[in-house]
Amino acid sequence: MRIEGKRLKRTRLIQKGRYVISLEVEMVVPTEDDSEPCYEPEAVELLREVAERAERGDIEWLQRHGKVFELVDSP
Repeated sequence: MRIEGKRLKRTRLIQKGRYVISLEVEMVVPTEDDSEPCYEPEAVELLREVAERAERGDIEWLQRHGKVFELVDSP
């Protein structure tokens, strides 16, 4: 379902476990309520899947969708 309105690209950071994933997602400023941008259902599902795959450590999949950073233990 597409929401009518202005489309914006935003970078989001998702941290799960030892990983932080940076990815670009599309947000929409709805024509009917332009008070703030919102996500469409597809973007919400992508963010959810990124979080789940980060928890499982699926680095290969995550690298295809964004930048992956791994937390490093300090000595």
